[in-house]
Amino acid sequence: MRQIVLDTETTGLDPKSGHRIIEIGCVELINRKLTGRHYHQYINPEREVDDGAIEVHGITNEFLVDKPVFSQVVDEFMTFCDGAELVIHNAPFDVGFIDAELKRLGSPRWQSVAAHCGVLDTLALAREKHPGQKNNLDALCKRYFVDNSQRDLHGALLDAEILADVYLMMTGGQTDLALAGTDTSGDDDADNETQEAGSIRRLSAQRAPLSVVRASAEELQAHEEFLAELEKAGGKHFW
Repeated sequence: MRQIVLDTETTGLDPKSGHRIIEIGCVELINRKLTGRHYHQYINPEREVDDGAIEVHGITNEFLVDKPVFSQVVDEFMTFCDGAELVIHNAPFDVGFIDAELKRLGSPRWQSVAAHCGVLDTLALAREKHPGQKNNLDALCKRYFVDNSQRDLHGALLDAEILADVYLMMTGGQTDLALAGTDTSGDDDADNETQEAGSIRRLSAQRAPLSVVRASAEELQAHEEFLAELEKAGGKHFW
């Protein structure tokens, strides 16, 4: 299964008011493992960025002046995502902006996100798993022990990378975030020691056997005396 964890930064909050995408960040998962492939692009929105938005992501109008416009990057971006399931935190926001950009272009090839990709909203998933709790990305990082110490400002690629870790932890079945097909330990036997959670993990035959510590006669006697006192007091036990 191919999934693309995606995030965007924008000039403001509402594409219906003419706000545009200024950054896209994506990371690829195949069969729930990071592949190392990613897509990252800053975009000239052809309009001013709101001051409130700059406070969130730190991307200024001056920085975006020489960046390509969306029409120049759409083919590369959509080809990267085509056929995958998009994993997005608060998906209606990002999908709404992408669809607005595609509609503005009027491309016969790329009509909408739904025409080319599935979408999984991790915010909706988090609210289902943790009702009544904070479920923004920072709160989920704290809950699932994902390091977000570099997240002083929002950034599309960094947030996509963090969301990938959160998504894998939140949905279970993946605790090793090493790249798919890559032995990052330098140990040829690493695959025998670290496997996807939920699969069978077999111990090496060369490992020392576990020691068995048995109760002493004094400890057994003390245990019997305790149970006798418990029965006198009307208590029940299963020992």
